[in-house]
Amino acid sequence: MFRGGQQTRVDEKGRLKIPASFKREIDERFDARFYITSLDGRIAKLYPLQVWEEIEAKLEKKPDLDPAKELFLERTNYYGQEVEMDAQGRVLLPALLRDSAELKAEVMVVGTQRYLEVQNKEAYSKRAERPFTPEDKALLATLGI
Repeated sequence: MFRGGQQTRVDEKGRLKIPASFKREIDERFDARFYITSLDGRIAKLYPLQVWEEIEAKLEKKPDLDPAKELFLERTNYYGQEVEMDAQGRVLLPALLRDSAELKAEVMVVGTQRYLEVQNKEAYSKRAERPFTPEDKALLATLGI
């Protein structure tokens, strides 16, 4: 399970260095392959390939003309690319996504249980300032949190 967040860098070749705590989790539970994609072009989502394949299996059960399925696949295929982590723990971010999300230099890598999110550090700082709403708190309460 991926949890926590860490600041790291994307190098001049577009490679993201996976922070050590996340790399340990990957080494223990997954292989080195990822599907990197986005739903909005602002946040990269790094799915271990095994997790992404579980999502694909769920999608296969839906009709091809399901509007939500069509939109999801349209977006995730547009931004998506399968990559492999190298021996130094780096993954090459897709150029289209790197440009649209401004994933250059300083970025935040945040665990979201089953996958990692990567966002421009400045943009993530603004996102992290969003307060919890009463609706957010009510939803968490239904989960017993």
